[in-house]
Amino acid sequence: MGEVQKGLLSVIQKLKGSEEQELRIVLLGLDNAGKTTLLKRLASEEVNTITPTQGFNIKSVHSHGFKLNVWDIGGQRAIRTYWKKYLGSTDMLIYVIDSADQKRFEETGQELSELVEDENLTSVPLLVFANKQDLATASSAADIAEGLNLHTYRDRPWQIQACSALSGEGVQDGMNWICSQITSRKK
Repeated sequence: MGEVQKGLLSVIQKLKGSEEQELRIVLLGLDNAGKTTLLKRLASEEVNTITPTQGFNIKSVHSHGFKLNVWDIGGQRAIRTYWKKYLGSTDMLIYVIDSADQKRFEETGQELSELVEDENLTSVPLLVFANKQDLATASSAADIAEGLNLHTYRDRPWQIQACSALSGEGVQDGMNWICSQITSRKK
């Protein structure tokens, strides 16, 4: 059965006339925002044992005929200075925010506004995951969008998506947006 399915898949890909497209996605956000949990959720891996990321993780996620190579880079203050080194030829920026950590909204907003000014990210679509919506103290995605002044980002498509990386709620919606952005840009 497995070989038949693989064979069928290759026929369908030939009919579509294109191999799976590869894209480079950078996943950023402050430490403890939930980046690695989100990445593991996207890759359908266990999410109960996660430690702070020292350096970075890379995972390839297959979605909507795309191979998304996602770079999850640690968010501790000491590592953030290296973020810019990873931004070359980025197709999409995913920025993750801990919606329940209001004390750090100003800090995370500052990091994001500096990021989008980087020349490597000019006009690169931005998906903000307002994570940890499962917590009672979480701010709404709309409030976070306002606090981050996302409406002022006129040089790129952007979307804010409420989600819980732990439960997986909202994560697929964000991925659907990414794939629709990529599809519309390729035309």
